[in-house]
Amino acid sequence: MKKKTSPVLAVVLLIVVVVLMLTGKAVIEKYVPSKEKADLKEYYQLKEADDTAVIVDNVKQDTTAKLVAGKIYIEYRFLHDTLNQRFYWDGNENKLLYTTPSEVTSVAAGSSEYQTAKEKHTENYTIVYADADKTYVALDFVEKYTNIKYKMYKDPNRITVTKTWGTIEQSSVKKDAELRVKGGIKSPILRTVKKDETVTIVESGEKWTKVCTKDGYIGYVKNRQLDKAEKKELKSDFKEPQITHNLKKEKINMAWHQVTEQAANSTLANVLSATKGVNVISPTWFYLNDNNGGIKTLASSDYVTYAHQHNVEVWALVSNLENPDVDTTQVLTHTSTRENLTNNLISAAIQYDLDGINVDMEALSTDAGEGYIQFIRELSIKCKKNDLVLSIDNYVPSSYTAFYNRKEQSCFADYIIIMGYDEHYKGSEEAGSVASIDFVKNGIKDTLKEVPAEQTILALPFYTRLWAETTGEDKKVTVTSEVVKMNNQQTVVNNSGASPKWSDKYGQYYIEYQKDGKTYKMWMEESKSIEQKLKAAKKAKIAGTSVWKLGMEDPTVWDTIIKYVN
Repeated sequence: MKKKTSPVLAVVLLIVVVVLMLTGKAVIEKYVPSKEKADLKEYYQLKEADDTAVIVDNVKQDTTAKLVAGKIYIEYRFLHDTLNQRFYWDGNENKLLYTTPSEVTSVAAGSSEYQTAKEKHTENYTIVYADADKTYVALDFVEKYTNIKYKMYKDPNRITVTKTWGTIEQSSVKKDAELRVKGGIKSPILRTVKKDETVTIVESGEKWTKVCTKDGYIGYVKNRQLDKAEKKELKSDFKEPQITHNLKKEKINMAWHQVTEQAANSTLANVLSATKGVNVISPTWFYLNDNNGGIKTLASSDYVTYAHQHNVEVWALVSNLENPDVDTTQVLTHTSTRENLTNNLISAAIQYDLDGINVDMEALSTDAGEGYIQFIRELSIKCKKNDLVLSIDNYVPSSYTAFYNRKEQSCFADYIIIMGYDEHYKGSEEAGSVASIDFVKNGIKDTLKEVPAEQTILALPFYTRLWAETTGEDKKVTVTSEVVKMNNQQTVVNNSGASPKWSDKYGQYYIEYQKDGKTYKMWMEESKSIEQKLKAAKKAKIAGTSVWKLGMEDPTVWDTIIKYVN
């Protein structure tokens, strides 16, 4: 007689079977690698049929290129910001420019022709085209002027660009392995990397290594699937254009001479006779006078002749501040008006036998930044052809003046001048020094991060400010100030009855006094404070100094200056 199976035992066995099945499923789900294929169009963020992914130095970029008539086109902003900033797009006149140290290449939108100097050339493709809101440039054309190499791949469309040359780490795959989007066996598969295929190591982890394949797939493989990494040297045969500068063998001892009318030119002999060792003078002769690149000039041939007779070079200054009706941004962002401006400056320089041009464009908007740099490039080419020294006045570096792009300036201009003053200025919310020693030292240090020392000049102030603080009934302090010339400081001190006290913190003498319910403060500039700044310049081994401005100094300060720039 057969024994009946206990219902309880049957239930237990069923539960065990279910548990084993569930456990097995969980184990499978946890430990068995996924075979899911990644959506490559989504991975590369390709939305349109002509979209092309861009990989630069093994990094997938946020931009996409376009594949048009078999040619790759990259968006201008990406080109400028990532690959080569010397391409300049003039959206006002629909022109693409590329500038080398010796010439400008120009391309009209929609054209296959480009012009360099007076020569025309033709490509078998459209070089640049603009749609509603973006401009695209043929990468083949970019490659002619840029130290890059690119390769194109299809299915999906993508390009790999090598921009950085030097040592990289590569490894071979031991056997066929899955390249996954992320480091984990459940991550989707980009593609299979074959045995002995070489990949570039992007980032190493504990179990997974991020790699880039030659054809532009960036993902993860298990560490154990890779051979030992080896270093490889990437070399380029691209020849960068030679950049030369018109630098002086002697230290620059420069001084600005403010000229606001023709009659002021006659004061040259007087102001120059009070100096010692000055070898460059910069009269404020030119300023932007209209929106077409026209300039107002106060130049004088007699002035130049006298300066040359006394072995002093003349680097005439051009400013953008004198005529309030001029829109500097408009002038700088239009190729035709920039050309007018540079031609007018060079014409005046030749007419008056100048030795150089000093550019002093201040209070620029960020919108003018790229046009300003292009102006410097274009002016530098014409200065070199006419043996003119080009110097550029710059603020002490700060985050909000970074768009002045001192590094690029120094590639084209001969000298970069640090305006080592206006630490506190008219309109400052609190009283303070015009040029404390730390302000000047930091200005030098930060400038030298971008500009070679042999091209750097430090400008010093021959003035300070007398500050007046008024406390209202609401306890709020109102601050006003006025400029005090160096040669008038002692009068202020004498009239105040205060005794100047030296401050090591500021590297200056300081006075403070009460009068008519106001608190007056002044951080003085005189021989001792100027010497602190000169010592900093000497220690940094920069090219020299300049001063703003002649006629405001105490004559004895020249005995100090000559010790450091002779």
